[in-house]
Amino acid sequence: MPTINPNIAILEFRPGPGGDESYLWMDDLMKMYSRYAAKVGWKISQLDDNLIKISGLGAYEQLKWETGTHRVQRIPVTEKHGRIQTSTAAVVVLPEITSHDIIINPDDVDMTASRAGGHGGQNVNKVSTAVRILHKPTGLTFSVREERSQQQNREIAMDLLRAKLWQMEEDKKTTAQGSTRDKIGLAMRADKIRTYNYSRNQIKDHRIDKEFNLQKTLDGDMFDMLLELTALDQPEKTN
Repeated sequence: MPTINPNIAILEFRPGPGGDESYLWMDDLMKMYSRYAAKVGWKISQLDDNLIKISGLGAYEQLKWETGTHRVQRIPVTEKHGRIQTSTAAVVVLPEITSHDIIINPDDVDMTASRAGGHGGQNVNKVSTAVRILHKPTGLTFSVREERSQQQNREIAMDLLRAKLWQMEEDKKTTAQGSTRDKIGLAMRADKIRTYNYSRNQIKDHRIDKEFNLQKTLDGDMFDMLLELTALDQPEKTN
């Protein structure tokens, strides 16, 4: 069984249907997790536009419950007539997998370098430090531009690929087993796990059927919510 680092969580964000509003919602979710990480003293690294890495005691163990579809009901800033719209964004929380646990054939990987945009200063933008990776057997592709060194970004990209391959295998196992508890634990990415209703200032988590204050949560106060969810990790009582 692969060795999972319980203190590192890689969060990938994907917009759902809904155009610009879905991208805005995806960005709001990324900010929510970043604010929570800052509150508990975890380190946050921006790997790419839709990827962040959070490092700190118990980071993966707490945040693994966030994988799934997050639905928002609100009036978008782009809406001219004041109508409430429903949009979604998906979050996938991946662990860091020990390198020898997931063996990747080098011939299966295409990795290209490019100039990194955004943060990092002039050195990052002048030198080809960002990397784009393609895993040919699965078609998985993504970019990493966190570090100033191309080699460091290559290593991060391979760590991320191992995590993605592990997640794909876990999803297959869950589908085959058909276990309700396992599906709750993995929170498969297609599942709608939570609804954020702005007009009610309310969040409802559909897995535990409980409601939380929306504004406090978006500001990074996720303590009560995550505490309720981590309780799902407790062994089930048998009669």
